[in-house]
Amino acid sequence: MQLIRPGWAAPQHIKAAVTTRLGGVSCPPYDSFNVGDHVGDQHSAVASNRGKLLNELELPAAQWLTQVHGTVCVEAQSDAVIREADACWTAEADLACVIMTADCLPVVFTDGERVAAAHAGWRGLADGVLETTLETMSESDIHVWLGPAIGPTVFEVGEEVRQQFCDQLAQSSDCFVSSLNSGKWLADIYRLATLRLQRVGVTQISGGEYCTFSDTERFFSYRRAPQTGRMATLIWKTAS
Repeated sequence: MQLIRPGWAAPQHIKAAVTTRLGGVSCPPYDSFNVGDHVGDQHSAVASNRGKLLNELELPAAQWLTQVHGTVCVEAQSDAVIREADACWTAEADLACVIMTADCLPVVFTDGERVAAAHAGWRGLADGVLETTLETMSESDIHVWLGPAIGPTVFEVGEEVRQQFCDQLAQSSDCFVSSLNSGKWLADIYRLATLRLQRVGVTQISGGEYCTFSDTERFFSYRRAPQTGRMATLIWKTAS
């Protein structure tokens, strides 16, 4: 199993990790460390991968979600119930908040006491999933890390997407460049997220250096191959 760890300045008792597609038991096209239970993979393979992940991280429990590209942020629970939401938070030690992605932007948050994870595709980002998740945090010393997502040279969107972001925040126009395809734009989802976080006062933002579409060895990408697996992004705090 290969994991990516954030390079950020969060307190030492705050832990986070992102899975790659390497080191699991799923067969093609989900090869091999798929944790998505909704993409057509064998349930036994997904369960095995999820169990291996929690064992590797020495985590007794995790909150898995059914994601719907919305803005709901729920409190994580250790009861093994899968809740419908696109973000979750907790103040409980050794309980991981988990979201799944395969091009969308995974974002983790902490104020030192609470942790949270959010799934931000362009719809959720435009509708305010990051701002909703931030409401679960304190108002100071918030650290945010932007995990692996589709990169700015390949994330093509239509004019309606660009206009929606620019109508909300004029500076968003700098996050789009014209595509070679007429009426299309290349969007920088990392910059779009950063602008929205900065607008509500978050200054400690890191990450944003990956491209799930281009890095075929490590990452699943829905835009590259619609029938594919999902990575998991987890954040949790330890008891000490």
